[in-house]
Amino acid sequence: MTTRVLVVEDEPALARALAVTLRAHRYEATVSHTGAGGLDAMATWHPDLVVLDLGLPDLDGLEVLRALRAWSAVPVVVLSARQTSDEKVEALDAGADDYVTKPFGMDELLARIRAAVRRHAPGDASPVVRTAAFTVDLAARRVRTTAGEDVRLTPTEWHMLEILARNAGKVVGRRELLQELRGPYLDRETHYLRVYVAQLRRKLEPDPAHPRHLITEAGMGYRLEP
Repeated sequence: MTTRVLVVEDEPALARALAVTLRAHRYEATVSHTGAGGLDAMATWHPDLVVLDLGLPDLDGLEVLRALRAWSAVPVVVLSARQTSDEKVEALDAGADDYVTKPFGMDELLARIRAAVRRHAPGDASPVVRTAAFTVDLAARRVRTTAGEDVRLTPTEWHMLEILARNAGKVVGRRELLQELRGPYLDRETHYLRVYVAQLRRKLEPDPAHPRHLITEAGMGYRLEP
């Protein structure tokens, strides 16, 4: 599956150049020009990596980074014209995976993106979870029925299934799921979870009205039962 990169950069020409370069190197890229828009995209588009400018018009990039780190471990490569050692340390301490100062070469940035993606790539801890009805391959980010047919999921559906699959057999709390799926500010809107689970059951359960694998634990959360 193509690596998804979110670029949060307010300078239009640079944002456009970054997106074009990323797509030319077979990344899937989308752009946000504000910190608030970037946080919204992180919560809804679920990128595999974020390229984050610190000099944004509405929020300081460090605020965006700290807000993201409250609920996500997605790798972040910071772009900034700030070049002092203290500022770099502050960004790294706030949760950045790498720090690139402006101006920079595209080849260097691409190399740092590849390195960040490799560091976060799933290894042996990313199993294939098998049920009687479907198989979830976490490393390949693919779902197949037992008949061998690929199941098309939306990014949010996949993200929810991934969380449940990584905790197969265990209950995942509603608040934890909501923070992962909707961001840190929408962790009480539990009706979203019912919608997402219903969508997954329609696609994956042989009898969605009587689910065998995507189980609701009343008052607690949800569980994927292999």
